[in-house]
Amino acid sequence: MSDIESLVANSWHVVAQKRPLTAGERARLAILLEEKAAAAEAGQLFVVAPRIGTISPWSSKATDIAWNCDLAAIERIERVIAFNVLVKGGRTLNADEKEAVAGVLHDRMTESVLARFRCYRRTVPSLRSEAAGYGRRAAGWQTALVEANGALGLALSDDEVDHLLDIFIRAGRNPTDVELMMFAQANSEHCRHKIFNASWVIDGEKKDKTLFGMIRETHAANPQGTVMAYADNASIIEGATIQRFYPDADRGYSYKEELTHILTKVETHNHPTAISPFPGASTGSGGEIRDEGATGKGSKPKAGLCGPRSPT
Repeated sequence: MSDIESLVANSWHVVAQKRPLTAGERARLAILLEEKAAAAEAGQLFVVAPRIGTISPWSSKATDIAWNCDLAAIERIERVIAFNVLVKGGRTLNADEKEAVAGVLHDRMTESVLARFRCYRRTVPSLRSEAAGYGRRAAGWQTALVEANGALGLALSDDEVDHLLDIFIRAGRNPTDVELMMFAQANSEHCRHKIFNASWVIDGEKKDKTLFGMIRETHAANPQGTVMAYADNASIIEGATIQRFYPDADRGYSYKEELTHILTKVETHNHPTAISPFPGASTGSGGEIRDEGATGKGSKPKAGLCGPRSPT
């Protein structure tokens, strides 16, 4: 927008408390967060927060630090950014302009934009029964779940929406956002491999192997040099006897000659590393180290590569 006169950004901390803080606790928290007096900023407010329904890595660490500083009364600390957008002439932005500005100020994959400093719980549209009872589907209930699916980013398929609709109509109540999110995650492709391990019909011919089974055929036909494959989230290929330098039980370092295999893996879903490198690095890197250390008898990380993902 060409008529924006100024844009000011300030970091704010939102603190959930189990009880009111004492004066001493409040002062300690102010030191931890390097608190400064709030300035009165002109313009329309846009509060950019971690995506509704998520806890940021920053929040997890900051809350842990607060607990270690004897601030057990704090339940959670989160950081948001307050943007004040001032338009020439001091006029108020219309709905389309607000949407355009919000789109520039935040990453919709990892953040949400709020209109004010008020934490709220996103509610799910009503799925209440009508007089016909809970056994009958109604277009309104179906629409409500479809809207929730899009608003919460659940990525539910049509048959999963139908399944949830049946469950909560029979239960006689609305689902909570937590229940919908839990179902979406537990039943996701990542957790259940519902597509990867499904049966396939290609060009009208039903295949006797799943997609994952087709991928495994390569190894089944040529298993040479493989120590472990498809046993966990990493694979091991044959290595060689080499000199390794690491500490003994008495903490002294020395070389040991031993057979050392090579473990490799690829993390294909480092979200949000690629789009949010600083907090996102904890997602991809942590998964890498965990999976490698949990494969076989354990491993020692040696080297890692991270490359950009092609937009196509």
